[in-house]
Amino acid sequence: MPPFRLVDAFTDAAFAGNPAGVVVLDTPQPVGWMRAIAGEVQASETAFLVPDTANADTWKLRWFTPTTEVDLCGHATLAAAHVLWQDGLADLDATLRFTTRVGDLRARTDQGEILLDLPAWPVRPHPAPARLEQALRTGGGRYLGRTAGSAGEDNTGAEQANDVVQLPDETAVRDLRPDLDEVVRLGASGLIVTAPADGEVDFVSRYFAPTLGVPEDPVTGSAHATLGPWWAEQLGRNDLRARQLSRRGGRLRVRVDGDRVHVGGLAVTVITGEVIA
Repeated sequence: MPPFRLVDAFTDAAFAGNPAGVVVLDTPQPVGWMRAIAGEVQASETAFLVPDTANADTWKLRWFTPTTEVDLCGHATLAAAHVLWQDGLADLDATLRFTTRVGDLRARTDQGEILLDLPAWPVRPHPAPARLEQALRTGGGRYLGRTAGSAGEDNTGAEQANDVVQLPDETAVRDLRPDLDEVVRLGASGLIVTAPADGEVDFVSRYFAPTLGVPEDPVTGSAHATLGPWWAEQLGRNDLRARQLSRRGGRLRVRVDGDRVHVGGLAVTVITGEVIA
């Protein structure tokens, strides 16, 4: 029976950050089975790991929301790395390599945190969706564009494109109550809203992805593969701190390095068990 862990990612305390299921497998399993497990877990993402027996410290990694497979998930990757180290499946000083739909991702420990190496998904010019104001329920947003959602020559990430909106300030992000039915009608996978922070961190955000079965994602590593490059350009520096203002909340360290974005944070295991189905 494969081991199962529920991990709170991008937090140093249980019951905060973003929960992710992690299932460690000996061999690949059918997509329908993985989708069913993710639907049962009901975390925003569940990660499935299979060891690459030909390469040390290398794992095949896939992510599922409660309804669908996605191309990139940061917090479940961080949770997966945390589990591999915590359960003694990898040395703490090893750099982990994950083979995924968007190419190779890496994870290592750095300054007491887990640091992910993700592809940059920058904002691209795009016509503002016709019903954006209805989705936001506010007229105060600046539409920045839509992410290319691509991290390789075969454009494997196209299905995960997001609309990106800058709001006036941190309070506007925190108080936002979008119409999720209208968010679905925008035509992208999700909606990222962001603003400069009032203090302590450089910028704040929230992420809504009802199209993917995730009304609001508590803390979104992949969104910072978009927000990192954008805020680095706005602020004129590549090392940033961020906070996601969901109800659970979370903090992230972000460093932009060309077409890669390094996203760092902590994780806490809250449930351990086995998958018996």
